[in-house]
Amino acid sequence: MADSRHYDVIVIGTGAGGGTLAHRLAATGKRILILERGGYLPRERDNWESTAVFVKGKYRAPEFWYDKHGNEFPPEVNYYVGGNTKFYGAALFRLRPEDFGEVRHHDGVSPAWPIRYEDLEPYYTEAEQLYLVHGRHGEDPTEGPTSGQYPHPPVEHEPRIQQLSDDLEKRGLHPFHLPIGVNLTQDEDGRATHSSVCIRCDRVDGFPCLVDAKSDAQVICVDPALKHENVTMVTGAHVRRLETDPSGRTVTGAVAELGDGTTESFSADIVAVACGAVNSAVLLLRSANDKHPRGLANSSDVVGRHYMRHNNLALMAVSKEPNPTKFQKTLAMNDWYLGADDWDFPLGGIQMLGKSDADQIHGEAPHWAGTVSPDMPFEMLAHHAVDFWLCGEDLPLTDSRVTLDADDRVHLALDEKNNIAGLKRLRHKLQGMLGHLGMHEHHLLPHSLYLHKGMPIGATAHQAGTVRFGTDPESSALDPDCKAHDLDNLYVVDTSCFPSIGAVNPSLTAMANALRVGERIAARLG
Repeated sequence: MADSRHYDVIVIGTGAGGGTLAHRLAATGKRILILERGGYLPRERDNWESTAVFVKGKYRAPEFWYDKHGNEFPPEVNYYVGGNTKFYGAALFRLRPEDFGEVRHHDGVSPAWPIRYEDLEPYYTEAEQLYLVHGRHGEDPTEGPTSGQYPHPPVEHEPRIQQLSDDLEKRGLHPFHLPIGVNLTQDEDGRATHSSVCIRCDRVDGFPCLVDAKSDAQVICVDPALKHENVTMVTGAHVRRLETDPSGRTVTGAVAELGDGTTESFSADIVAVACGAVNSAVLLLRSANDKHPRGLANSSDVVGRHYMRHNNLALMAVSKEPNPTKFQKTLAMNDWYLGADDWDFPLGGIQMLGKSDADQIHGEAPHWAGTVSPDMPFEMLAHHAVDFWLCGEDLPLTDSRVTLDADDRVHLALDEKNNIAGLKRLRHKLQGMLGHLGMHEHHLLPHSLYLHKGMPIGATAHQAGTVRFGTDPESSALDPDCKAHDLDNLYVVDTSCFPSIGAVNPSLTAMANALRVGERIAARLG
């Protein structure tokens, strides 16, 4: 039975893009409907259990996608209020100014954006305030100019990570405090105060936060938005297609399958899609009709193409000294982000991961056969582990794409060796420094649980690029304000719009862009 209410805006999805957009529009007083495929994440002890979260993948969506060979794989996606931000590490970096222009890589060119860093900068500052980011602008020599300091001081390094930072500086490098979104108040020694929501535990990276201290989109944006009487949310609403008027220029409704198995149609003056790069493309492709035979917003045939997901390595070094750190995700380094003295192309960035524990290392055991000394049990490895995340740029290729088959199954094709030369060099840089950083020189082990058990195609946490924005309707699906070229009232407000992905976590850019687009939509609403 069709919903009898008509809304000013429908927002589909509640992650970094959709959740932030809903928050921005809530104060307009306009009728806002949020449609979320999942429900609220259950708050339970397993939220903080490594075996449940990493080894068993308890909270991942119970679905399979298919690679270009037709082989099925479980994607790293989570359908809950807050989207994938419920599980992200809350590392909230800005792209570098250079990332908004054309950048030449070893394997090709990273294309320019239709907006500049300067256009997004005020919204970066606003997003950092909104998401309670802790950090210190000015420490990272590769960052762009800022109009405001982070709203909170950096999360202080614990002793072993402070030693790592000092050792990197002695090598002439520029480590800096990783910008992270947490609701933390520290005392003079960096410890969580009695009134702090965040307790500085070792469960920040990849785990949902039981005490709501991580700045995810549900806690920061969706729940506050729902306090406004003009904002409504329907959970368990899997939007299957968008319908248009006979002219094909206006989206008239969103048709959703509800949790009870029924189908309902919702209508609005403006529809904003923010389902994540894969599922946003899937929704537009599935919504094909006579006026849009290749899918909505797809006269250019770019919808689903140019999929990117970063070239990542999660690595565990073995420290000679014990590493009793709890909150390890406090340090990053971008010295080789744009190149090196022995390499003319970008390598990427290095940052800390959440601290390994024995359960995670037990889960890694099959991948480490023959590489770990038998006289170092897993518990000892965990006690000496120092965990790194290496992030290199993936390039947008036309054949790296999302498609639907005749049985409505999602297919994801990508070149897993696309532009990986820089990442290999970045690993070599880290490997060559281990001895100088107080690590065992030959112990740099793959941490594949952070990369979906070593399956690169399954590691979809940083997905982007499938509904790119631009000025030319022949080569982009959206205009610079993220409105579809082909339709008057359809916006796509998540990482789908990215023409390139840079080499930092994409969440803050999605949030800042949602605030920017939200401002445009609010002005349009009047």
